[in-house]
Amino acid sequence: MLKQRVLTASVLAIVFVSILFYLPWFVFSAAMGVVMLIGAWEWANLSGLSNFLSRILYVLFIGGAACTCAWLTIWSDDIASLKALLIAACIWWAISLLWIQSFPTSAIIWGSVPARLVMGIFVLIPAWLSHVFLRIEPSGALLILLVVLLVAAADIGAYFSGRAIGKRKLAPSVSPGKSWEGVLGGAILALVLAIVFNFFLGGHAWLSLFLIVIPTSLVSVVGDLLESMVKRHRGVKDSSQLLPGHGGVLDRIDGLLAATPVFALAVISTHWQI
Repeated sequence: MLKQRVLTASVLAIVFVSILFYLPWFVFSAAMGVVMLIGAWEWANLSGLSNFLSRILYVLFIGGAACTCAWLTIWSDDIASLKALLIAACIWWAISLLWIQSFPTSAIIWGSVPARLVMGIFVLIPAWLSHVFLRIEPSGALLILLVVLLVAAADIGAYFSGRAIGKRKLAPSVSPGKSWEGVLGGAILALVLAIVFNFFLGGHAWLSLFLIVIPTSLVSVVGDLLESMVKRHRGVKDSSQLLPGHGGVLDRIDGLLAATPVFALAVISTHWQI
């Protein structure tokens, strides 16, 4: 199993980096769009849709809504509207944290099939838009690489610090293994990584960097917990079996789904560039 996980992760990393750095922004955007649509297919299942046609219709809806949002914001160069959309996404993730903390009672609010389908709109579309926006920016490939590394560092730091000193449970009804100490350890490792990253690239705008890194690393945990909560409610372990040894696409990008909109909003607000 470990060999399979490592092989799959290595292939995915090579493909992602190659598309990110060596192909035009619109190819990267299209590739991330495919990832979003696969995520929509998996989310439809987590929402309780088992019929093939209904899941296809949901995927088509997400794709159409995402392209419409991109046309009205990024492709129209309406950054103010994009910022408003990202603020709405951040508010959504704050609300989802409250639901996570009060699970399973909170399922009364979001547990129905229609409610979970609506949740998928807030989970998937802002994340894709954020990737598109960041990639178009100057040094966009480096910005996306940074946010991916931040989420990975937050996850790794949380795992090891949680195992070493974790005592106070973060959301025991959703993910018993996660602790507040782990979240702090993950944020510290993400901050250290960002400092090293920024130092080797010239060391620009340190204060803005800190204002970006801390909320990004913290909210990535919320993305992980939200998917875990929905999977528990649905009664499944993984979002799908698409990726050998890893489960589904959502299982691999859950942290990024929450972190990227926060990162993109912080970049817009601080005008930070690498």
